[in-house]
Amino acid sequence: MALVNMRELLKGAAEGGYAVGSFSAGNMECIRGIIRAAERCRSPVILQVAEIRLPYSPLPLIGPMMLGAAREASVPVAVHLDHGKSLDVIKKALEIGFTSVMCDGSELPIAENVRLTREVVHMAAETGAAVEAEVGRVGRGEDGSDVKEEIASLEDCLTMDAEGIDALAVGIGNAHGIYTRTPELHYEVLESAAPRLKSSLVLHGGSGLTDEQFSKVIALGIRKVNIATDVFRAASMAMGGSDLFRGIEAAAEAVSETVAGYMKRFGSTERV
Repeated sequence: MALVNMRELLKGAAEGGYAVGSFSAGNMECIRGIIRAAERCRSPVILQVAEIRLPYSPLPLIGPMMLGAAREASVPVAVHLDHGKSLDVIKKALEIGFTSVMCDGSELPIAENVRLTREVVHMAAETGAAVEAEVGRVGRGEDGSDVKEEIASLEDCLTMDAEGIDALAVGIGNAHGIYTRTPELHYEVLESAAPRLKSSLVLHGGSGLTDEQFSKVIALGIRKVNIATDVFRAASMAMGGSDLFRGIEAAAEAVSETVAGYMKRFGSTERV
């Protein structure tokens, strides 16, 4: 139980035919709510923070808080750096004790993306942390900025998989943030890639997808699903009022209810 390597959680998901939720935390309330949901649901969980959020939630502050919460949890928790763009930030996350890091070079040509990921794999080997990479490109940035989606090719999936990564995020028509309409996902990418990859497939942009879409992508091999927008919305909507401490508890409980709902949809409940 407690703090574990993401590799261990992905293995369990593959064996059980479910997906592990990777939920973004921006503050203590998010962290408490995510862990609370995992313990109530008896579900493994990945607690993550994206590099783009660090100006608001500095790594030296939120990182130890995430790790502390994971160590105290009664269920297995991996602590993950999401969308790591710079080697310096990835290195700091590894030094702090994160058990997995994402190297996001998806905006680069595939050859440069591979070279950057290879360097991160070597860095992570020093601590044993798991590594996630991305091919294709998920639509919209984590901060809502315009990013043109790019559907991942089987060739790029296989090329990146050969670098010894543990998880591979793929662009299949998914996007960060709020969907203005139900996205049309390219399931054929998962159908062709999943049987040939050693790494586990990851779906970003999970907030707002339908139950049918979750069921289908998980059946096709998705083993990690990222949820950020709905976590942040739940926390911010619950923080109204003038009593700070009631607001803290309300936000944590709102996050817990939101996360628990996703865990049930992913099939990860009652697994520990």
